Amino acid sequence: MSILMAARNSASRPGSKIAKVGAGLRAAAAQVSPGDKVGGALFAGVATALLVAGCASGGSSTASSSPATGTSAAGASTSAAASSSSTEITTASASGSTFLTDGSGRAVYLWMKDTGDASQCSGACAGAWPPVTATGSVTAGGSAVASDLGTITRSDGTKQVTYDGHPLYYFSGDSGAGTATGQGSDGFGAKWWLVSPSGSDVTASVTSFTPGSSGGGSAPSPSPSQSSSKSSAGGGWS
Repeated sequence: MSILMAARNSASRPGSKIAKVGAGLRAAAAQVSPGDKVGGALFAGVATALLVAGCASGGSSTASSSPATGTSAAGASTSAAASSSSTEITTASASGSTFLTDGSGRAVYLWMKDTGDASQCSGACAGAWPPVTATGSVTAGGSAVASDLGTITRSDGTKQVTYDGHPLYYFSGDSGAGTATGQGSDGFGAKWWLVSPSGSDVTASVTSFTPGSSGGGSAPSPSPSQSSSKSSAGGGWS
């Protein structure tokens, strides 16, 4: 009877660790006299049942926690990837003019030689004036207008960002955010200008500016539905 009581006490604690089960077994064993064959046989049967139950409980607990951990990690990875694929076009101001920049504060330009929404800048031109490209959504910030944003597909398959139909470019001579040394250049046979929020060329003399200093103030980030879906199969470089 004392053996059954000890076994019952050990088994009545759901989720007990194997160590606790072992302690219950030792207590039960102490109640069995060396010559008690019936008690010994009963103890052996109870010990086997308790060990099986303890192992099953431990395994179940470990397995149930693993999927949750994996799901959490996958969700964080997906969120980070979605965030990093977005390209922002926003605005800054200098010399009394407001013009477009990318989200990091780099000046972007239009080229007067481009016709429609097709890029005429290729080869050495594209090396000096790299296209502004996007691998995901394109969003508007500052005074930029979301509905004026779009993309064209270049001959190499990359997506070049457009604004009001103008393909956008960086200038390789700019040292980074806050510089616009390409403003007014006539390289490759036509003028390169900064772009106003209305889509027209900015002809003011600008060589440097403070990123994010938009004269129009900051506008809330648009929702995904405001991101442009305009695209074409245009593009004229090789």
